[in-house]
Amino acid sequence: MLSDHAIAQQAKPRPVADIAAELGIDRKHLISFGDDICKVHLDALKEARKRDGKGKLVLVSATTPTAAGEGKTTTSIGLVQGFKDIGESVAVALREPSLGPCMGIKGGATGGGYAQVMPADRINLHFTGDFHAITTTNNLISAMVDNHIFHGNDLQIDPRTIVWRRVMDMNDRSLRKIVLGLGGKMQGIPREGGFDITAASEVMAILCLANDVEDLRRRLDSILLGFTYSGEPVYAHQLEVTGALLAMLRDAVHPNLVQTLEGVPAFIHGGPFANIAHGCNSVAATRMAMHHADWTVTEAGFGFDLGAEKFFDIKCQSAGLDPDAVVLVTTVRALKLHGGKAKDQLEQPDIEAVMAGLENLDKHIESVSQFNKKPVVALNRFANDTDEEIAIIAERATAHGVRFAESRHFAEGGKGSAELARQVMASIEDNGPFKPLYELEDSVYHKVLKVCKKMYGANDIAFSKDAEKDLKGIESLGLDKLPICIAKAPSSLSDDPLLHGRPRDFQVTVRNIQISAGAGFLVVLTGNILRMPGLPKFPQAMNVRLNDDGTVDGIA
Repeated sequence: MLSDHAIAQQAKPRPVADIAAELGIDRKHLISFGDDICKVHLDALKEARKRDGKGKLVLVSATTPTAAGEGKTTTSIGLVQGFKDIGESVAVALREPSLGPCMGIKGGATGGGYAQVMPADRINLHFTGDFHAITTTNNLISAMVDNHIFHGNDLQIDPRTIVWRRVMDMNDRSLRKIVLGLGGKMQGIPREGGFDITAASEVMAILCLANDVEDLRRRLDSILLGFTYSGEPVYAHQLEVTGALLAMLRDAVHPNLVQTLEGVPAFIHGGPFANIAHGCNSVAATRMAMHHADWTVTEAGFGFDLGAEKFFDIKCQSAGLDPDAVVLVTTVRALKLHGGKAKDQLEQPDIEAVMAGLENLDKHIESVSQFNKKPVVALNRFANDTDEEIAIIAERATAHGVRFAESRHFAEGGKGSAELARQVMASIEDNGPFKPLYELEDSVYHKVLKVCKKMYGANDIAFSKDAEKDLKGIESLGLDKLPICIAKAPSSLSDDPLLHGRPRDFQVTVRNIQISAGAGFLVVLTGNILRMPGLPKFPQAMNVRLNDDGTVDGIA
Protein backbone atom coordinates (compact mmCIF):
# COMPACT_ATOMS: atom_id res chain seq x y z
CA MET A 1 0.00 0.00 0.00
CA LEU A 2 1.20 3.52 -0.76
CA SER A 3 2.52 5.77 2.01
CA ASP A 4 0.21 8.38 3.53
CA HIS A 5 2.19 11.09 1.76
CA ALA A 6 1.92 9.34 -1.63
CA ILE A 7 -1.83 8.81 -1.17
CA ALA A 8 -2.34 12.45 -0.28
CA GLN A 9 -0.32 13.55 -3.30
CA GLN A 10 -2.76 11.69 -5.57
CA ALA A 11 -5.79 13.50 -4.15
CA LYS A 12 -7.45 16.26 -6.13
CA PRO A 13 -8.80 18.72 -3.54
CA ARG A 14 -11.50 21.14 -4.51
CA PRO A 15 -11.22 24.82 -3.53
CA VAL A 16 -12.17 25.06 0.14
CA ALA A 17 -14.57 27.89 -0.73
CA ASP A 18 -16.59 25.32 -2.70
CA ILE A 19 -16.62 23.01 0.34
CA ALA A 20 -17.96 25.91 2.43
CA ALA A 21 -20.58 26.74 -0.21
CA GLU A 22 -21.89 23.16 -0.13
CA LEU A 23 -22.42 23.60 3.61
CA GLY A 24 -24.37 26.78 2.96
CA ILE A 25 -21.70 29.10 4.37
CA ASP A 26 -21.69 32.50 2.67
CA ARG A 27 -18.35 33.50 1.17
CA LYS A 28 -18.41 36.74 3.21
CA HIS A 29 -17.76 34.62 6.34
CA LEU A 30 -14.57 33.04 4.94
CA ILE A 31 -11.08 34.20 5.90
CA SER A 32 -8.84 32.72 3.21
CA PHE A 33 -5.46 31.06 3.70
CA GLY A 34 -5.19 30.03 0.07
CA ASP A 35 -7.21 27.56 -1.99
CA ASP A 36 -6.98 24.72 0.55
CA ILE A 37 -7.52 26.38 3.95
CA CYS A 38 -9.81 29.01 5.35
CA LYS A 39 -11.27 30.19 8.61
CA VAL A 40 -15.02 30.54 9.06
CA HIS A 41 -15.99 33.66 10.98
CA LEU A 42 -18.10 33.10 14.09
CA ASP A 43 -20.77 35.34 12.53
CA ALA A 44 -21.71 32.36 10.35
CA LEU A 45 -23.35 30.88 13.45
CA LYS A 46 -25.72 33.85 13.67
CA GLU A 47 -27.40 32.97 10.39
CA ALA A 48 -30.40 30.65 10.35
CA ARG A 49 -29.67 26.96 9.85
CA LYS A 50 -30.44 26.08 6.25
CA ARG A 51 -31.08 22.37 6.76
CA ASP A 52 -34.16 20.72 8.26
CA GLY A 53 -34.06 19.63 11.88
CA LYS A 54 -31.22 19.78 14.34
CA GLY A 55 -27.75 18.52 13.52
CA LYS A 56 -26.75 15.28 15.26
CA LEU A 57 -23.48 14.83 17.13
CA VAL A 58 -21.36 11.67 17.20
CA LEU A 59 -18.49 11.30 19.69
CA VAL A 60 -15.58 9.03 18.74
CA SER A 61 -13.41 7.63 21.52
CA ALA A 62 -11.31 4.51 22.01
CA THR A 63 -10.02 1.79 24.27
CA THR A 64 -6.86 2.49 26.27
CA PRO A 65 -4.09 3.68 23.90
CA THR A 66 -1.15 1.39 23.15
CA ALA A 67 2.02 1.63 21.12
CA ALA A 68 0.16 -0.32 18.41
CA GLY A 69 -2.26 2.56 17.88
CA GLU A 70 -6.04 2.53 17.75
CA GLY A 71 -6.55 5.06 14.93
CA LYS A 72 -9.20 7.23 16.58
CA THR A 73 -8.60 10.27 14.34
CA THR A 74 -8.28 8.07 11.26
CA THR A 75 -11.55 6.34 12.17
CA SER A 76 -13.29 9.68 12.70
CA ILE A 77 -12.22 10.79 9.24
CA GLY A 78 -13.10 7.42 7.72
CA LEU A 79 -16.51 7.53 9.41
CA VAL A 80 -17.49 10.87 7.89
CA GLN A 81 -16.38 9.60 4.50
CA GLY A 82 -18.62 6.59 5.14
CA PHE A 83 -21.54 8.91 5.90
CA LYS A 84 -20.89 10.73 2.63
CA ASP A 85 -20.68 7.41 0.78
CA ILE A 86 -24.25 6.59 1.82
CA GLY A 87 -25.49 10.04 0.86
CA GLU A 88 -25.60 11.86 4.20
CA SER A 89 -24.76 15.51 4.95
CA VAL A 90 -21.77 15.34 7.29
CA ALA A 91 -18.76 17.22 8.68
CA VAL A 92 -15.96 16.28 11.05
CA ALA A 93 -14.68 18.44 13.94
CA LEU A 94 -11.14 17.65 15.08
CA ARG A 95 -8.32 19.09 17.17
CA GLU A 96 -5.31 20.79 15.66
CA PRO A 97 -1.99 18.91 15.84
CA SER A 98 0.71 20.09 18.26
CA LEU A 99 4.29 20.39 17.04
CA GLY A 100 5.45 18.58 20.19
CA PRO A 101 4.07 15.17 19.18
CA CYS A 102 4.68 15.91 15.49
CA MET A 103 8.41 16.14 16.22
CA GLY A 104 8.36 13.70 19.17
CA ILE A 105 6.92 10.18 19.29
CA LYS A 106 3.44 10.27 17.80
CA GLY A 107 3.97 12.19 14.58
CA GLY A 108 1.17 14.08 12.86
CA ALA A 109 -2.55 14.03 13.60
CA THR A 110 -4.23 14.17 10.21
CA GLY A 111 -5.29 10.53 9.84
CA GLY A 112 -3.74 7.95 7.56
CA GLY A 113 -4.17 5.76 4.51
CA TYR A 114 -7.31 6.73 2.58
CA ALA A 115 -8.79 8.49 5.62
CA GLN A 116 -6.86 11.76 5.86
CA VAL A 117 -7.53 15.47 6.07
CA MET A 118 -5.52 17.71 3.77
CA PRO A 119 -3.23 19.50 3.24
CA ALA A 120 -1.62 17.32 5.93
CA ASP A 121 1.80 18.97 5.95
CA ARG A 122 0.36 22.46 6.46
CA ILE A 123 -2.12 21.29 9.08
CA ASN A 124 0.65 19.53 11.04
CA LEU A 125 3.10 22.44 10.71
CA HIS A 126 1.77 25.80 11.96
CA PHE A 127 -1.56 25.58 10.04
CA THR A 128 -3.25 29.00 10.41
CA GLY A 129 -1.15 30.13 13.36
CA ASP A 130 -3.64 29.37 16.13
CA PHE A 131 -1.04 27.66 18.33
CA HIS A 132 1.30 30.62 17.87
CA ALA A 133 -1.46 33.04 18.88
CA ILE A 134 -2.30 30.97 21.97
CA THR A 135 1.38 30.63 22.92
CA THR A 136 2.01 34.36 22.55
CA THR A 137 -1.16 35.27 24.45
CA ASN A 138 -0.12 32.99 27.30
CA ASN A 139 3.38 34.42 27.40
CA LEU A 140 2.16 38.02 27.23
CA ILE A 141 0.42 37.35 30.55
CA SER A 142 3.71 36.00 31.95
CA ALA A 143 5.63 39.03 30.70
CA MET A 144 3.05 41.40 32.18
CA VAL A 145 3.25 39.70 35.58
CA ASP A 146 7.04 39.96 35.76
CA ASN A 147 6.97 43.49 34.35
CA HIS A 148 4.45 44.57 36.99
CA ILE A 149 6.68 43.27 39.77
CA PHE A 150 9.75 44.92 38.22
CA HIS A 151 8.05 48.33 38.05
CA GLY A 152 7.06 48.66 41.68
CA ASN A 153 4.58 45.82 42.19
CA ASP A 154 1.52 47.95 43.05
CA LEU A 155 -0.57 44.78 43.40
CA GLN A 156 1.94 43.39 45.92
CA ILE A 157 2.24 40.07 44.04
CA ASP A 158 4.35 37.58 45.98
CA PRO A 159 6.76 36.12 43.36
CA ARG A 160 6.90 32.87 45.32
CA THR A 161 3.18 32.27 44.74
CA ILE A 162 2.92 32.89 40.99
CA VAL A 163 1.13 29.92 39.44
CA TRP A 164 1.03 31.18 35.83
CA ARG A 165 3.65 29.44 33.68
CA ARG A 166 5.06 30.15 30.24
CA VAL A 167 4.38 27.75 27.36
CA MET A 168 5.83 26.67 24.03
CA ASP A 169 4.58 24.26 21.38
CA MET A 170 7.44 21.78 21.61
CA ASN A 171 8.49 18.93 23.87
CA ASP A 172 11.41 20.22 25.98
CA ARG A 173 12.08 18.67 29.39
CA SER A 174 14.87 21.19 30.09
CA LEU A 175 12.30 23.96 30.50
CA ARG A 176 10.06 22.26 33.06
CA LYS A 177 11.70 24.10 35.93
CA ILE A 178 13.81 27.22 35.42
CA VAL A 179 15.00 30.32 37.26
CA LEU A 180 13.95 33.66 35.76
CA GLY A 181 15.40 37.15 36.11
CA LEU A 182 19.09 36.28 36.50
CA GLY A 183 21.83 38.64 35.36
CA GLY A 184 21.53 41.69 37.57
CA LYS A 185 19.16 44.41 38.69
CA MET A 186 17.92 45.37 35.22
CA GLN A 187 17.01 41.80 34.20
CA GLY A 188 13.95 41.46 36.41
CA ILE A 189 13.22 39.86 39.75
CA PRO A 190 14.75 36.38 40.15
CA ARG A 191 12.16 33.70 40.82
CA GLU A 192 11.42 30.10 39.98
CA GLY A 193 9.25 29.38 36.94
CA GLY A 194 8.89 26.96 34.09
CA PHE A 195 7.24 26.01 30.82
CA ASP A 196 4.29 23.79 29.93
CA ILE A 197 3.47 22.69 26.40
CA THR A 198 1.00 24.97 24.62
CA ALA A 199 -1.61 22.20 24.44
CA ALA A 200 -1.77 22.32 28.26
CA SER A 201 -2.08 26.11 28.44
CA GLU A 202 -5.16 27.48 30.16
CA VAL A 203 -5.48 29.90 27.24
CA MET A 204 -5.88 26.87 24.96
CA ALA A 205 -8.66 25.52 27.18
CA ILE A 206 -10.31 28.93 27.36
CA LEU A 207 -10.31 29.32 23.56
CA CYS A 208 -11.78 25.85 23.15
CA LEU A 209 -14.50 26.22 25.79
CA ALA A 210 -15.59 29.81 25.16
CA ASN A 211 -19.16 30.06 23.88
CA ASP A 212 -18.59 33.44 22.23
CA VAL A 213 -16.23 36.43 22.34
CA GLU A 214 -17.81 37.88 25.47
CA ASP A 215 -17.44 34.52 27.21
CA LEU A 216 -13.82 34.49 26.03
CA ARG A 217 -13.31 37.93 27.62
CA ARG A 218 -14.87 36.81 30.89
CA ARG A 219 -12.74 33.69 31.05
CA LEU A 220 -9.50 35.59 30.30
CA ASP A 221 -10.36 38.09 33.05
CA SER A 222 -10.79 35.21 35.49
CA ILE A 223 -7.34 33.62 35.06
CA LEU A 224 -5.67 33.17 38.46
CA LEU A 225 -2.07 34.42 38.34
CA GLY A 226 -0.90 34.09 41.94
CA PHE A 227 -1.34 35.68 45.35
CA THR A 228 -0.33 38.83 47.19
CA TYR A 229 1.93 38.91 50.21
CA SER A 230 -1.22 38.95 52.34
CA GLY A 231 -2.62 35.86 50.58
CA GLU A 232 -5.23 37.54 48.37
CA PRO A 233 -5.73 36.10 44.86
CA VAL A 234 -4.53 38.08 41.83
CA TYR A 235 -6.45 37.69 38.57
CA ALA A 236 -5.57 38.65 34.99
CA HIS A 237 -8.09 41.49 34.82
CA GLN A 238 -6.11 43.32 37.52
CA LEU A 239 -3.24 43.75 35.04
CA GLU A 240 -5.60 45.54 32.62
CA VAL A 241 -4.35 43.38 29.78
CA THR A 242 -7.53 41.62 28.64
CA GLY A 243 -7.96 43.92 25.62
CA ALA A 244 -4.52 42.94 24.35
CA LEU A 245 -5.22 39.26 24.97
CA LEU A 246 -8.40 39.44 22.92
CA ALA A 247 -6.52 41.25 20.16
CA MET A 248 -3.90 38.47 20.09
CA LEU A 249 -6.68 35.90 19.72
CA ARG A 250 -8.74 37.92 17.20
CA ASP A 251 -8.22 35.49 14.33
CA ALA A 252 -7.59 32.34 16.37
CA VAL A 253 -11.18 32.31 17.70
CA HIS A 254 -12.59 31.42 14.26
CA PRO A 255 -12.67 27.69 13.33
CA ASN A 256 -10.48 26.42 10.49
CA LEU A 257 -12.03 24.62 7.52
CA VAL A 258 -10.28 22.07 5.29
CA GLN A 259 -11.43 18.79 3.69
CA THR A 260 -10.83 15.04 3.76
CA LEU A 261 -9.39 13.12 0.81
CA GLU A 262 -12.97 12.52 -0.34
CA GLY A 263 -14.09 16.13 0.01
CA VAL A 264 -15.89 15.97 3.39
CA PRO A 265 -15.76 19.29 5.30
CA ALA A 266 -13.36 19.21 8.25
CA PHE A 267 -13.41 21.86 10.98
CA ILE A 268 -10.07 21.65 12.80
CA HIS A 269 -9.73 24.02 15.74
CA GLY A 270 -7.97 23.99 19.11
CA GLY A 271 -5.71 21.26 20.39
CA PRO A 272 -5.66 20.49 24.12
CA PHE A 273 -4.21 17.10 25.06
CA ALA A 274 -6.53 14.73 26.94
CA ASN A 275 -3.97 13.42 29.43
CA ILE A 276 -2.92 16.84 30.76
CA ALA A 277 -5.86 19.00 29.60
CA HIS A 278 -9.50 18.47 28.58
CA GLY A 279 -8.75 16.91 25.19
CA CYS A 280 -11.52 18.25 22.92
CA ASN A 281 -11.67 20.55 19.90
CA SER A 282 -13.32 23.95 20.29
CA VAL A 283 -16.99 24.43 21.10
CA ALA A 284 -17.07 26.90 18.19
CA ALA A 285 -15.90 24.27 15.69
CA THR A 286 -18.35 21.66 16.98
CA ARG A 287 -21.23 24.13 16.78
CA MET A 288 -20.15 25.32 13.33
CA ALA A 289 -20.20 21.76 12.02
CA MET A 290 -23.56 20.97 13.66
CA HIS A 291 -25.07 24.21 12.35
CA HIS A 292 -24.23 23.42 8.74
CA ALA A 293 -24.41 19.61 8.45
CA ASP A 294 -26.91 16.92 9.47
CA TRP A 295 -24.22 14.80 11.10
CA THR A 296 -21.12 15.97 12.97
CA VAL A 297 -18.43 13.54 14.03
CA THR A 298 -15.97 14.71 16.68
CA GLU A 299 -13.32 12.97 18.76
CA ALA A 300 -11.93 13.24 22.27
CA GLY A 301 -8.28 12.46 23.01
CA PHE A 302 -6.74 9.20 24.24
CA GLY A 303 -9.03 6.54 25.77
CA PHE A 304 -12.63 6.97 26.86
CA ASP A 305 -11.50 7.31 30.48
CA LEU A 306 -9.62 10.53 29.67
CA GLY A 307 -10.86 12.61 26.72
CA ALA A 308 -14.43 11.33 26.56
CA GLU A 309 -15.05 11.69 30.30
CA LYS A 310 -13.93 15.32 30.04
CA PHE A 311 -15.98 15.76 26.86
CA PHE A 312 -19.09 14.89 28.85
CA ASP A 313 -18.29 16.36 32.27
CA ILE A 314 -16.58 19.57 31.08
CA LYS A 315 -17.40 20.38 27.44
CA CYS A 316 -21.00 19.14 27.33
CA GLN A 317 -21.81 20.62 30.74
CA SER A 318 -20.33 23.99 29.78
CA ALA A 319 -21.68 24.23 26.23
CA GLY A 320 -25.01 22.43 26.61
CA LEU A 321 -24.08 19.63 24.18
CA ASP A 322 -25.25 16.01 24.25
CA PRO A 323 -23.94 13.49 21.70
CA ASP A 324 -26.56 11.42 19.92
CA ALA A 325 -24.17 8.49 19.43
CA VAL A 326 -20.83 7.24 20.74
CA VAL A 327 -18.24 5.23 18.79
CA LEU A 328 -15.62 3.20 20.69
CA VAL A 329 -12.64 2.41 18.47
CA THR A 330 -10.42 -0.58 19.07
CA THR A 331 -8.05 -2.82 17.11
CA VAL A 332 -7.01 -6.44 17.22
CA ARG A 333 -3.43 -5.28 17.74
CA ALA A 334 -4.28 -3.09 20.72
CA LEU A 335 -6.26 -5.83 22.43
CA LYS A 336 -3.38 -8.26 21.90
CA LEU A 337 -1.07 -5.83 23.69
CA HIS A 338 -3.55 -5.48 26.53
CA GLY A 339 -3.64 -9.27 26.61
CA GLY A 340 0.12 -9.50 27.15
CA LYS A 341 1.38 -9.98 23.59
CA ALA A 342 4.77 -8.44 22.81
CA LYS A 343 4.77 -5.50 20.41
CA ASP A 344 7.12 -7.23 17.94
CA GLN A 345 4.75 -10.24 17.70
CA LEU A 346 1.51 -8.44 16.90
CA GLU A 347 1.47 -9.58 13.28
CA GLN A 348 1.04 -13.19 14.43
CA PRO A 349 -2.55 -14.45 14.89
CA ASP A 350 -3.24 -15.03 18.57
CA ILE A 351 -6.83 -15.61 19.63
CA GLU A 352 -5.86 -16.16 23.26
CA ALA A 353 -4.12 -12.77 23.48
CA VAL A 354 -7.16 -11.05 21.96
CA MET A 355 -9.44 -12.79 24.46
CA ALA A 356 -7.17 -11.77 27.34
CA GLY A 357 -7.22 -8.16 26.16
CA LEU A 358 -11.00 -7.97 25.90
CA GLU A 359 -11.20 -6.92 29.56
CA ASN A 360 -10.02 -3.48 28.51
CA LEU A 361 -12.82 -3.23 25.95
CA ASP A 362 -15.28 -4.46 28.59
CA LYS A 363 -14.34 -1.64 30.96
CA HIS A 364 -14.71 1.07 28.35
CA ILE A 365 -18.13 -0.22 27.22
CA GLU A 366 -19.19 -0.15 30.87
CA SER A 367 -17.78 3.37 31.20
CA VAL A 368 -19.82 4.63 28.23
CA SER A 369 -22.95 3.29 29.92
CA GLN A 370 -22.22 5.50 32.95
CA PHE A 371 -23.28 8.45 30.76
CA ASN A 372 -26.51 6.76 29.65
CA LYS A 373 -25.09 5.89 26.24
CA LYS A 374 -24.44 2.66 24.34
CA PRO A 375 -21.40 2.71 22.06
CA VAL A 376 -20.93 1.29 18.62
CA VAL A 377 -17.72 -0.75 18.82
CA ALA A 378 -15.69 0.09 15.71
CA LEU A 379 -13.00 -2.42 14.80
CA ASN A 380 -10.33 -0.52 12.87
CA ARG A 381 -9.07 -3.37 10.67
CA PHE A 382 -5.39 -3.87 9.92
CA ALA A 383 -4.05 -5.99 7.07
CA ASN A 384 -2.88 -8.88 9.26
CA ASP A 385 -6.04 -9.20 11.36
CA THR A 386 -7.82 -12.54 10.95
CA ASP A 387 -11.56 -13.07 10.65
CA GLU A 388 -11.42 -15.35 13.70
CA GLU A 389 -9.86 -12.63 15.86
CA ILE A 390 -12.41 -10.07 14.70
CA ALA A 391 -15.28 -12.48 15.34
CA ILE A 392 -14.25 -12.78 18.99
CA ILE A 393 -14.43 -8.99 19.41
CA ALA A 394 -17.80 -8.83 17.65
CA GLU A 395 -19.14 -11.55 19.94
CA ARG A 396 -18.02 -9.65 23.03
CA ALA A 397 -19.74 -6.47 21.81
CA THR A 398 -22.94 -8.46 21.21
CA ALA A 399 -22.70 -9.94 24.71
CA HIS A 400 -22.71 -6.38 26.07
CA GLY A 401 -25.79 -5.56 24.02
CA VAL A 402 -24.01 -2.96 21.87
CA ARG A 403 -23.56 -2.64 18.13
CA PHE A 404 -20.40 -3.66 16.26
CA ALA A 405 -18.93 -2.76 12.88
CA GLU A 406 -15.69 -3.64 11.19
CA SER A 407 -14.24 -0.67 9.35
CA ARG A 408 -11.70 -0.73 6.52
CA HIS A 409 -11.41 3.01 6.01
CA PHE A 410 -7.61 3.01 6.12
CA ALA A 411 -7.38 0.82 3.00
CA GLU A 412 -10.69 1.64 1.31
CA GLY A 413 -11.74 5.14 2.41
CA GLY A 414 -15.43 5.95 2.70
CA LYS A 415 -16.75 2.75 1.14
CA GLY A 416 -14.83 0.79 3.78
CA SER A 417 -16.64 2.57 6.63
CA ALA A 418 -20.15 2.82 5.17
CA GLU A 419 -21.40 -0.03 7.38
CA LEU A 420 -19.98 1.72 10.45
CA ALA A 421 -21.92 4.86 9.44
CA ARG A 422 -25.12 2.82 9.14
CA GLN A 423 -24.61 1.29 12.58
CA VAL A 424 -23.99 4.72 14.09
CA MET A 425 -27.21 6.04 12.55
CA ALA A 426 -29.14 3.05 13.90
CA SER A 427 -27.64 3.48 17.39
CA ILE A 428 -29.36 6.83 17.93
CA GLU A 429 -32.38 4.96 19.27
CA ASP A 430 -30.20 3.22 21.90
CA ASN A 431 -29.17 6.40 23.70
CA GLY A 432 -30.81 8.71 26.21
CA PRO A 433 -29.84 12.16 27.55
CA PHE A 434 -26.38 12.02 29.05
CA LYS A 435 -25.89 11.87 32.81
CA PRO A 436 -22.76 13.48 34.30
CA LEU A 437 -20.56 11.33 36.52
CA TYR A 438 -20.80 13.78 39.39
CA GLU A 439 -22.73 16.82 40.49
CA LEU A 440 -20.94 20.17 40.55
CA GLU A 441 -22.13 20.58 44.14
CA ASP A 442 -20.15 17.49 45.16
CA SER A 443 -16.94 18.12 47.08
CA VAL A 444 -13.72 18.01 45.08
CA TYR A 445 -12.74 14.83 46.91
CA HIS A 446 -15.97 13.08 45.91
CA LYS A 447 -15.74 14.29 42.31
CA VAL A 448 -12.28 12.74 42.04
CA LEU A 449 -13.44 9.60 43.81
CA LYS A 450 -16.41 9.14 41.48
CA VAL A 451 -14.33 9.55 38.33
CA CYS A 452 -11.59 7.23 39.59
CA LYS A 453 -14.04 4.53 40.61
CA LYS A 454 -16.47 4.76 37.68
CA MET A 455 -14.01 5.47 34.85
CA TYR A 456 -10.74 3.88 35.95
CA GLY A 457 -12.01 1.07 38.19
CA ALA A 458 -9.99 2.21 41.21
CA ASN A 459 -10.79 1.03 44.72
CA ASP A 460 -9.88 4.29 46.38
CA ILE A 461 -7.96 7.56 46.06
CA ALA A 462 -5.26 9.16 48.18
CA PHE A 463 -4.42 12.86 48.41
CA SER A 464 -0.80 13.86 49.10
CA LYS A 465 -0.14 16.55 51.70
CA ASP A 466 0.44 19.03 48.87
CA ALA A 467 -2.91 18.10 47.31
CA GLU A 468 -4.67 18.53 50.66
CA LYS A 469 -3.08 21.96 50.99
CA ASP A 470 -4.18 22.83 47.44
CA LEU A 471 -7.70 21.71 48.27
CA LYS A 472 -7.94 24.00 51.30
CA GLY A 473 -6.85 26.93 49.13
CA ILE A 474 -9.45 26.06 46.49
CA GLU A 475 -12.18 25.91 49.10
CA SER A 476 -11.14 29.26 50.59
CA LEU A 477 -11.49 30.86 47.14
CA GLY A 478 -14.94 29.35 46.64
CA LEU A 479 -13.81 27.43 43.56
CA ASP A 480 -14.58 23.94 44.83
CA LYS A 481 -17.78 23.69 42.76
CA LEU A 482 -15.88 23.72 39.46
CA PRO A 483 -15.67 20.51 37.40
CA ILE A 484 -12.44 18.54 37.54
CA CYS A 485 -9.94 17.75 34.78
CA ILE A 486 -7.85 14.77 35.86
CA ALA A 487 -4.33 14.59 34.41
CA LYS A 488 -3.38 10.93 34.25
CA ALA A 489 -1.18 8.48 32.38
CA PRO A 490 -2.99 7.69 29.09
CA SER A 491 -1.54 4.20 28.61
CA SER A 492 -3.36 2.66 31.57
CA LEU A 493 -6.74 2.86 33.24
CA SER A 494 -4.75 3.41 36.45
CA ASP A 495 -2.24 6.17 37.25
CA ASP A 496 0.58 3.66 36.65
CA PRO A 497 1.45 3.74 32.92
CA LEU A 498 2.79 0.17 33.04
CA LEU A 499 -0.49 -1.48 34.11
CA HIS A 500 -2.25 -2.56 30.91
CA GLY A 501 -5.46 -4.46 30.32
CA ARG A 502 -7.98 -3.90 33.12
CA PRO A 503 -6.10 -3.19 36.35
CA ARG A 504 -7.89 -4.08 39.57
CA ASP A 505 -7.39 -3.39 43.27
CA PHE A 506 -5.48 -0.15 42.80
CA GLN A 507 -5.51 3.33 44.30
CA VAL A 508 -5.10 6.61 42.43
CA THR A 509 -2.74 9.11 44.06
CA VAL A 510 -3.53 12.82 43.70
CA ARG A 511 -0.28 14.77 43.78
CA ASN A 512 -1.50 18.35 43.31
CA ILE A 513 -4.58 20.30 42.26
CA GLN A 514 -4.15 23.34 40.05
CA ILE A 515 -6.72 26.08 39.54
CA SER A 516 -7.79 26.98 35.99
CA ALA A 517 -10.41 29.54 36.98
CA GLY A 518 -10.63 31.04 33.49
CA ALA A 519 -11.08 27.68 31.80
CA GLY A 520 -13.58 26.83 34.51
CA PHE A 521 -12.11 23.64 35.95
CA LEU A 522 -9.60 22.25 38.44
CA VAL A 523 -6.63 20.27 37.09
CA VAL A 524 -6.07 17.20 39.27
CA LEU A 525 -2.53 15.89 38.81
CA THR A 526 -2.11 12.16 39.49
CA GLY A 527 0.90 9.86 39.57
CA ASN A 528 3.94 11.26 37.80
CA ILE A 529 2.10 13.06 35.00
CA LEU A 530 3.91 16.11 33.57
CA ARG A 531 2.51 19.08 31.61
CA MET A 532 5.70 19.49 29.55
CA PRO A 533 6.68 16.28 27.70
CA GLY A 534 10.21 15.40 26.67
CA LEU A 535 11.51 14.12 23.35
CA PRO A 536 12.32 10.40 22.94
CA LYS A 537 15.80 9.11 22.14
CA PHE A 538 14.95 9.02 18.43
CA PRO A 539 12.44 11.84 17.83
CA GLN A 540 10.17 11.88 14.82
CA ALA A 541 11.98 15.10 13.85
CA MET A 542 14.84 12.92 12.59
CA ASN A 543 12.53 11.57 9.85
CA VAL A 544 11.07 14.85 8.59
CA ARG A 545 12.13 16.02 5.15
CA LEU A 546 11.37 19.05 2.99
CA ASN A 547 10.81 17.77 -0.54
CA ASP A 548 11.89 19.50 -3.74
CA ASP A 549 8.26 20.33 -4.55
CA GLY A 550 7.90 22.18 -1.24
CA THR A 551 5.84 19.50 0.49
CA VAL A 552 6.93 17.93 3.77
CA ASP A 553 7.29 14.18 4.35
CA GLY A 554 7.88 12.17 7.51
CA ILE A 555 5.33 13.72 9.89
CA ALA A 556 2.11 11.76 9.29
